[in-house]
Amino acid sequence: MQLLAQFLLRLAFGLAVGMAITSSQKVTAGFFRNHLYVTLGLTTLAAMVLAKRSRIEMWIAIAAAVLSYIGAAAWLYEAKRFGKLMLWLVGACSISAAVLAQSTVNITGAPWWTSLSVASSGSVLGLVFASMLLGHWYLNAPGMELAPLRRLLTASTLAVAAQIFVVGTGLVAEISMRQTVDASWLLFILLRWSFGLCGVLALLWMARRTLAIPNTQSATGILYVALLGVFIGELTGLLLSAESVYPL
Repeated sequence: MQLLAQFLLRLAFGLAVGMAITSSQKVTAGFFRNHLYVTLGLTTLAAMVLAKRSRIEMWIAIAAAVLSYIGAAAWLYEAKRFGKLMLWLVGACSISAAVLAQSTVNITGAPWWTSLSVASSGSVLGLVFASMLLGHWYLNAPGMELAPLRRLLTASTLAVAAQIFVVGTGLVAEISMRQTVDASWLLFILLRWSFGLCGVLALLWMARRTLAIPNTQSATGILYVALLGVFIGELTGLLLSAESVYPL
């Protein structure tokens, strides 16, 4: 259950940041309002999971949920600056709860490395998710400019590249200290890297090329597949990291 809370908090963090860096001048307020309800649901469920474990992390998750609701109300009334502030606060609370929760998972490497892996994983999860949601939003508001979606795709690509560096370094360190490496572990590593990282990078490139046509509907379809790859990759990474010294 702790891995579930970790996944939910990381996703909420990345989604909040993805919305925060999206232009409120070029994207309608409904996008931010509706998807703050998503962060509300994610952080509420995370708080429920954490209730039996740690009151501090639970209350931080509850704060993120409350801020999500306040932010959604702000976007309902077109209070854009206040709404953006709420997005950043939701992200800050979510990542704080995730880092604190991660401290009890069986990862004994450098604490700063573990915290960095939480942030990079959350960024990949949330930014790709935000990209897919924004691509879908173009079906509701087809007249919007494509620049915000391109910006999110760029941010997603940078996040995946950062994650590759973080977990790649962890993988090298983990292999160097292991006396034996079994076949099942290697299969999970292969899944994590092929579909969860390299495959996602390829799909993000395909989505960007599709936008050049432009065809937002096809690009959104590609992003659905990329999101599936991210979910599988990061969940696999959580499972691997729970039994490893370093974040994988």
